[in-house]
Amino acid sequence: MRVGSRSWLVPVVVVAWLAGTSAPAADPAGFVPLFNGRDLTGWHTLPGGTWEVRDGAIVGRSPQAEPRHGLLVSDARYGDFTLRARFKVTQGNSGLYFRSEEVAGDVGVNGFQAEVDNSKSVGGLYETGGRGWVTRPEARLVEAVYTPGEWTALEIRAAGPNVTVLVNGRETARLENDPGRRTGVIALQLHGGMEMDVAFKDIEIRVDTP
Repeated sequence: MRVGSRSWLVPVVVVAWLAGTSAPAADPAGFVPLFNGRDLTGWHTLPGGTWEVRDGAIVGRSPQAEPRHGLLVSDARYGDFTLRARFKVTQGNSGLYFRSEEVAGDVGVNGFQAEVDNSKSVGGLYETGGRGWVTRPEARLVEAVYTPGEWTALEIRAAGPNVTVLVNGRETARLENDPGRRTGVIALQLHGGMEMDVAFKDIEIRVDTP
């Protein structure tokens, strides 16, 4: 009887181990998680501030005395995609970078940033190391769709030279036939020189065919 029990347990353990090490499964719409809700697997940090997982969310913090833009950067690179995430800003000015490149210096990466903060620029597009502000949303639109300090849905669609940003389902930025870079890393930002407390969760991506 004991032998039979052991022979039954071994395949169950093997199956459970394989399930725990398999790649994330896509949902019916083709999205896969970029953040597993438990740890920072698939990401790496650049100096400045701290990133940790708390209650299923990625929490970033840095003090005003920190001059560097602390960044949490995806290990993988992406070109055309649709990305969905939720964010909450308690303090400071953050952003979600995409199609970006790591660089030396305090800013950490150059490239597009979807603005994440509690101002009326949230959901706008800024190009670090390039043109600066590319497009900002209308203030009255932000007032209608965004409540500072609450969990907020962010969606970024990048398809060739076209980029669209949505906040809580409403379009806040659009670029068409833009000359910016077409591939790069994704990164979460802690802006240097200010008190920072920001959180991200439910980060998922669908790689789209051009």
